Amino acid sequence: MSLRQTEEIEMAAYQAGDAEALGRIYEQLKQPLYLFIYRYTRDEQLSIDVVQDTFIKVQQYKQSFTPEKGTLKNFLFQTAYRIMIDKLNRRKKWYRLMPFLKPEDPQPTNTEDKLTVQQALSSLPEKQRAVILLTYYHDLSQTEIAQMLEIPVGTVKSRLHHAISSLKNMLGGDYL
Repeated sequence: MSLRQTEEIEMAAYQAGDAEALGRIYEQLKQPLYLFIYRYTRDEQLSIDVVQDTFIKVQQYKQSFTPEKGTLKNFLFQTAYRIMIDKLNRRKKWYRLMPFLKPEDPQPTNTEDKLTVQQALSSLPEKQRAVILLTYYHDLSQTEIAQMLEIPVGTVKSRLHHAISSLKNMLGGDYL
């Protein structure tokens, strides 16, 4: 049985009233969700909070998932992405209102160090970073990413192309 089939069976069981099924889903998908959010934000606590909020949202809206709309993994990633964007937007608003809340950026110890792939990813625009992370770190298809981010497939392709070009420029083509 494939992972997708297992996820669908677990979600159907949860929707039918098996409370333990959500725990099994959580154990299976918490790590990929956390890694996606962490790679996007580089904020451990925010990543943990988003994963937790995602599963709370799943509890509240468990009947809104249907396999015809996509995979459970897609549903969870889409929910987590929306929650993350909401939290980041709220954070930006608070930082504008109270700039003293913004953490200090650590100064690099050696400015001659080469730019790493992670630093390069972090410097991409948010929309391009999301597409790169979902494509290369979470192995999602362009169609799945388009559904998750609620954008056309052509936009996914365009963002992916621009992100790869930017990364090649930043890294000198050595890493890609």
